[in-house]
Amino acid sequence: MTSLTISKRLQTIARYCPEGARVADIGSDHALLASYLLVKGIASFVIAGELNEGPFQAAKKQIHTLQVKDRASVRKGNGLAVLEPGEADVVCIAGMGGQLIVSILEAGLPKLEGVQRLILQPNVGEEAVRRWLLNQGWQLVAETILKEDGIIYEILVAERGVPTVPYENKDRPQEDLLRIGPFLWEEKSEILLEKWSSEAEKWQKVLLQLQRSDKPEAAQRIAEIEREVKWINEVIACLRTDKP
Repeated sequence: MTSLTISKRLQTIARYCPEGARVADIGSDHALLASYLLVKGIASFVIAGELNEGPFQAAKKQIHTLQVKDRASVRKGNGLAVLEPGEADVVCIAGMGGQLIVSILEAGLPKLEGVQRLILQPNVGEEAVRRWLLNQGWQLVAETILKEDGIIYEILVAERGVPTVPYENKDRPQEDLLRIGPFLWEEKSEILLEKWSSEAEKWQKVLLQLQRSDKPEAAQRIAEIEREVKWINEVIACLRTDKP
């Protein structure tokens, strides 16, 4: 079987896939993760789902080069519609917005029957994903934050369980930890500090623009952003002083 090189982001996702699992990768990005899981002998079977014809054909071509047709299935369809209930142990959804990930999970709830683990990598909107997991009975069991090619990514791993557990007995309220990430908050990495420092800079720029505005609605928006900046700066201060 040929060797395969994938990004650090996808390698991190792959590490969260249990050995021998049947893995469905939804929005598979040319089936690179699915291929890697087969090449490394991690997954026993992979399903690569694609919505559009171009990526679907590219995924089929990629899987074909591995000559593992009996252990892989490339399917065209919207989100979890490519799955049958009980067909996968692990579902990966990576490289799209958090709200889109939530909508895919919500629309495909019946297809999650038998799924033991979700591995989710939202490009933005991590809070929306954590909130959905909390409300749907999925317990966060791990989080990773990493930087690759100048972009910061968060990977969330959840299993069926008691969804409030990761947020209990922490030094910050649940609402804060839904935004920051309970495991990321415990780790307090330099990358997490970089992420929130960047957020603070972004909102400061917006604030400066609004302060130059003479529109009547600007005052209310300024007050909202000032509260946001104050919250972020307090988070940053804690990240700087509470290093493990």
